[in-house]
Amino acid sequence: MITIYGIKNCDTMKKAFKWLDEHAITYQFHNYKTDGLSRKQLQSFCNLIGWQTILNQKSTTWRKLDEAIKTRIINEETAQELILQNLSIIKRPIIIMGNKALAGFSADLYQQFFEN
Repeated sequence: MITIYGIKNCDTMKKAFKWLDEHAITYQFHNYKTDGLSRKQLQSFCNLIGWQTILNQKSTTWRKLDEAIKTRIINEETAQELILQNLSIIKRPIIIMGNKALAGFSADLYQQFFEN
């Protein structure tokens, strides 16, 4: 089973959905806005991808944060606390397929990910 995590109206998510649909890849969508994200799910993401990848420091949400908050993000624990309070700060989409995971979208990365 493939699960794609993100926010429905995100432009990057729309590109990912389109790519998956065009390649007839069946997936389940987990919307952070309506379904939330548990600490256990976030820990799983961190284990598979790493918190530095999950925490999207190029996002609008990150840029709007107070500098004092940003400087407190020094390890996985502090990153997870921030992420759970600001789900829109997660790099999108995150795809989980068994014990493999991928964050972000590019057609080339998706092609490689699903070929292996």
